[in-house]
Amino acid sequence: MRQTAFSSLPTEWQSWITDNLARSCDPASLAGLMVRNGNFDSNLATAAIREALANSSNDMPAAQPLPDIDTTANTVRTPDRQINILMTLATPRIVVLGNVLSDEECDALAAFSDQRMERSPVVADADGGMQLHAHRTSSGAMLQRGETELINRVEARLAALANWPVERGEGMQVLRYEPGNEYRAHFDWFDADAPGPRKHLERGGQRLGTFVLYLSDVEQGGGTAFPAIGLEVQPQKGGAVFFVNTDPYRAPDRRTLHAGMPVVKGLKFVANKWLRERRYG
Repeated sequence: MRQTAFSSLPTEWQSWITDNLARSCDPASLAGLMVRNGNFDSNLATAAIREALANSSNDMPAAQPLPDIDTTANTVRTPDRQINILMTLATPRIVVLGNVLSDEECDALAAFSDQRMERSPVVADADGGMQLHAHRTSSGAMLQRGETELINRVEARLAALANWPVERGEGMQVLRYEPGNEYRAHFDWFDADAPGPRKHLERGGQRLGTFVLYLSDVEQGGGTAFPAIGLEVQPQKGGAVFFVNTDPYRAPDRRTLHAGMPVVKGLKFVANKWLRERRYG
């Protein structure tokens, strides 16, 4: 008998899927739990649940729209700029981009934010508050969406690039990394099982996509690493890396684990832009 995704699972996981589907649990949430708690590949988990649904009276929800970049050509034309596609990965979805910002835009964003910099916090799992953590040693400033003409212009460009409405984006966060500064491996998606991140899901839903915009060149170090897939993107002024944080059913994708590698020499400025499931703010 040909082995299927469902039949390849341990019998206890087959029973777990069947029982939870019978209780009308959300299939996307079940797939997410399999990835997080069972360390299954997200594609295998989704396929196994689809098979179980096919043999039941339940219906598998359709794949949900996600922010994404059209990489069928080597360039993308937004209303005000032509952007270069430098590298693509299908799953997890990662796109490395060039010429996203001009040198003047990079310098202006860094200068506008530099006087507002404070030590960068992380989201606390317990209560959702912002706290300092040894794993994140950069300084940062949060910018309001549409705060200036420049910010408004860049946000409109990113919205067109990712085919995702401006109002579903958080304000940009500009970060400064000095030598030795880093942000150790982490996820941008919110874990619905943790009380703190769950609070952030109430305001705009999941973080579906991320832009990391490089506002400066870095002499040595400072790359954006994806340790689960062995990829590291080196900062190039005006460029960016874009990635999707979930699978098509909006279950968090653990392969999007990423880190801001330590700066060895020079100064690194980046701007983060997170794209939410629903209107934010």
